[in-house]
Amino acid sequence: MKLIAKWLLSAASLLAVAYLYSGVQIQGFSAALIAALVIGLLNSVLRPILVILTLPVTVVTLGLFLFVINALMFWAAASLLAGFNVSGFAAALIGSLIYTVLGIVIDSALQRLFPNQ
Repeated sequence: MKLIAKWLLSAASLLAVAYLYSGVQIQGFSAALIAALVIGLLNSVLRPILVILTLPVTVVTLGLFLFVINALMFWAAASLLAGFNVSGFAAALIGSLIYTVLGIVIDSALQRLFPNQ
């Protein structure tokens, strides 16, 4: 149940990102659901590999390069999907930052609603 709630809220947060920032466009809630799923899959499969490969750069930049990796995942999801558009790398960086902040809020709310899961 927690996974479905997180997925639905992540899709809603993608719609909020598109509403708050004009560099990100989503064409409806169904496109947001698919985009949230693709972003989640990219973050769970591809992101750890990129983090390991770019570990020296991440250490030199004191962890700031992780923002670039997040933006790349956001941008990659937009390039894979038809109803999800990001206008460039700067838009992907700002959109991923907003999406991450909303994701932290969602995770803390779900932790309070489902404490044992």
